[in-house]
Amino acid sequence: MIISPSLTSAPARRAFLTGLAIAIVGSILFSAKAIVAKLMYRYQVDAVMVLSLRMMFALPVFAVIAVWKTRTEPRLANGDYLRIVFLGLIGYYLSSFLDFLGLQYISAGLERLILFLTPTFVLLMSFVFFRRRVSGMEWGALLLSYLGTVFVFMHDAQVGGGNVGLGSLLVLGAAVSYSLYLLLSGQLVQRVGAMRLVAYAMCVSSVACIVQFFILRPAAMLVQPLAVYEYSIFNAIFCTVLPVYLTMVAVVRIGAPTAAQAGMVGPVSTLFMGAVILDEPITAIQVAGMLLVLSGIYLLSKKKA
Repeated sequence: MIISPSLTSAPARRAFLTGLAIAIVGSILFSAKAIVAKLMYRYQVDAVMVLSLRMMFALPVFAVIAVWKTRTEPRLANGDYLRIVFLGLIGYYLSSFLDFLGLQYISAGLERLILFLTPTFVLLMSFVFFRRRVSGMEWGALLLSYLGTVFVFMHDAQVGGGNVGLGSLLVLGAAVSYSLYLLLSGQLVQRVGAMRLVAYAMCVSSVACIVQFFILRPAAMLVQPLAVYEYSIFNAIFCTVLPVYLTMVAVVRIGAPTAAQAGMVGPVSTLFMGAVILDEPITAIQVAGMLLVLSGIYLLSKKKA
């Protein structure tokens, strides 16, 4: 077996394992937003409220980072600012809104599996819009992933009622929207920098969510039980801000392909968190579907690597 020279020394190995642990923690925290949303729905709040409170509490953190980056880095071209506004609207605002809407109708486990199809949607969009060549192994990975999602969908449709289809379509829209964000941000991130791009885009998304709330809901609805605010703060800090930057740190330490593979723990963690916290059952069909999806994404990540 050939061992990478960069990992032969003990310090390098510790640095790699630390980066891997950071990526895993970031993936678990980001996946936990589905669980938090489900807990908040028990207080009769809707997706608009859940998303708005999440971004209200997250906005100050992203705004501080955005101001810091504005003062310490060169000014961007006006065209770049317009692109960031567009990316913020489709990548975080629209995607998150559709995601939380869908979570009202489907299990947290199915939601996470559908969102985990994002790399396959990026691949398909690259094939359709940029004529990127797709290998036989990649087509096989797509088939495995989609087949696994169908398994879990069929299970949820049998036990979850007629709205499972609607919820799945909404979350599917969230995954497609975020895939478009990833595809279009590729060149921009080279000029802007990952941390600044994320901070700016999240500020745009947060403002859009807050404006949407005051358009669709009366201000009096902001008066909620204390538990709703506690969940929202947790959602904002631990399921939004921290995962975003933990993932960035992990990518710097261990590279994007390895960080992506570490992210495969996300659907698994959601499945078990749903069982422990929400009493969502874990069935053989769900496990089989999850394994198919993870296998497909693993093949894609190996090909990318």
